[in-house]
Amino acid sequence: MSAHPPSVIMSSYFRSTGVKMFLILTLALLPLGILALVASLQAIRTADLEREALLRVAVTQSARKLTADLASDRTAIALTVNAIAARTADSAMCGRLAFFLQSHTRGEGTFYIYDRTGQRLCGSPQAEPAGIAPERRFDSADAALLPQAGFLVSREISSDGKIVALAYYSRAHLERVTDPATALQNRQLSLRQGSRTLFITQRPDDREQSRYRNTSLSARVVQPDMVLTMTTQDPPATAARLLSLFLPLVMWFAAAAIGWFVVNRLLIRPLVGLRRSVAAYQPGEVLEPLRRMRTPAQEIVALGQTFRAISEEVATHEAEMAEALETQRKLTREVHHRVKNNLQIIASLINLHARSAVTFEAGEAYASIQRRVDALSVVHRNHYAELEENHGVGVRSLISELSASLRSSAPAEARRFAIQIDSDNLHISQDVAVPVAFLLTELIELAMLSDPLATMQISIHGDSGSMGRARLEILSPALRASPDMSVRLEERYGRILTGLSRQLRSPLDHDGATGLYAIVIATLA
Repeated sequence: MSAHPPSVIMSSYFRSTGVKMFLILTLALLPLGILALVASLQAIRTADLEREALLRVAVTQSARKLTADLASDRTAIALTVNAIAARTADSAMCGRLAFFLQSHTRGEGTFYIYDRTGQRLCGSPQAEPAGIAPERRFDSADAALLPQAGFLVSREISSDGKIVALAYYSRAHLERVTDPATALQNRQLSLRQGSRTLFITQRPDDREQSRYRNTSLSARVVQPDMVLTMTTQDPPATAARLLSLFLPLVMWFAAAAIGWFVVNRLLIRPLVGLRRSVAAYQPGEVLEPLRRMRTPAQEIVALGQTFRAISEEVATHEAEMAEALETQRKLTREVHHRVKNNLQIIASLINLHARSAVTFEAGEAYASIQRRVDALSVVHRNHYAELEENHGVGVRSLISELSASLRSSAPAEARRFAIQIDSDNLHISQDVAVPVAFLLTELIELAMLSDPLATMQISIHGDSGSMGRARLEILSPALRASPDMSVRLEERYGRILTGLSRQLRSPLDHDGATGLYAIVIATLA
């Protein structure tokens, strides 16, 4: 498939049927889209002006209702405190005032009358809200906001300044009085006096409030320093509102959708199906990309047939490679089988020669050689057993089988030589397994010759601080430092152990006081 320059690709793209149809329909609908856009913007602007005018009427009406309500109450309270100050009030006057306020506020308003000494003369039976300190009751005759307590308090002082009346109005009463006759949704009412603000209706969440655009208008109430503020949230962008605003875009999208639908049925959908089939392709399968799809584009059909021919050829090669791999596996099994037989023959020949040995030293030499051949045979058997899964040689089974083999071929005086094994479930490669087996063989034989009645502990555990490494430890009292041990190490075993540690590419540590040999080996994941 030849590569085309970008200029050729873009030219062919703009010559396609889908793009031509999209451009023609877009240009044809452009005048209608402009007219619809202007009409939508004008309608939205008119609705915003009407909503602002309605809000202005509502806040003015609410402020007037609240001012008139408080003014009538202040008149009644002023008559009562002046009558009490002039000592012309009868005993039922406070009761009539309480009845008037209770009926007027629906039980939400309370009042309390005090003299200059702080003595409560009369008032509502409810406890006075914690709002104004006793020493501040005669400060002024103005209304004040108590945001913390949630009340508006109106103070009325008698004409001689000796009696004061405090009237408390709760949020519920203020909300009922300031409720506008016009229906305004999502409104919030608040009274502000200087730096103090009393929210009459429930204060909205700041996060919720930040999501909408708010419109606020204020009007004076009670006195010049107190204003009533009404805040409304603009209606959310509904589907109908957005549709009316973005009608041109909807029309352009409809035009593009029509053109795209035609191109999708002819070209894009078959190409997407072909791409998915090729992406999900696995070697060995035969592609059938357009089996469930019909397209009039003959070029795409030809491309699918080409992919099918390529997949058939790849499947043929995969089958041939699988057959060749199976043949190679059989040959490898045959080689391992022959090597195992050859090791068994060598072990048998050594055993026959050992039986015909005329001296004890010759028999021990043959036994020593046979133990090393057995060690190699054990490694080979374990490697052959793990070959199918390719996990490497199992360390636990290798050490167990090697220990059993060495004990069976040990000298007569060392037949009771005990070997304890503590191993993690680890695996090693054959290149590591052979020197490890020979290292264990040399150390076990050295221990048997030094002290046939001793015991040995063999442990191997993974190194937690390093992945792919394990520590092999051989501990036995027979391996402690002694003159006899030094002679054996100098004559033969020392050079062999050093060579094996070099082959394992790790130093062999020896603690002569405890009889411990330790070395770090590489493991498989």
